[in-house]
Amino acid sequence: MQANTYLFFNGNCKEAFETYARVLGARIDAMLTHAGTPAESHTPPEWRDKILHAKMSIGNTTLMASDAPPGHQAEKFQGFSVNVSVSDLADAERIFHALSEGGKVNMPFAETFWARGFGMLVDRFGIPWMVNCEKTGAVGKTA
Repeated sequence: MQANTYLFFNGNCKEAFETYARVLGARIDAMLTHAGTPAESHTPPEWRDKILHAKMSIGNTTLMASDAPPGHQAEKFQGFSVNVSVSDLADAERIFHALSEGGKVNMPFAETFWARGFGMLVDRFGIPWMVNCEKTGAVGKTA
């Protein structure tokens, strides 16, 4: 079994996924528009070039997304963050700063008791992220 994050964008899924692929060194496995699919006939003409389904491989994980159709779009993403765990501190810091460009930093990237570097942000697409570079052996006992 595998649990993956599925994001719904307000019309900018293609731009967001291309940005994430560049920043994270990820591979876009699928980027399907409504045009040319059975969904096309149920889609307003101005929305047919929007993303019906996208899939990205980030290391051994998968991130999926689409553009939410008009009337189903989120005003604000909340109650979650996409977490990226990176073993190299310099790479983690680079990813944090790249994702935060045009967005909002909620917690600056800095050392914590569990991480050599950790930060929280909302990117320019409205997606909340955590970038984490854990210290070796930093995981404590669970209750």
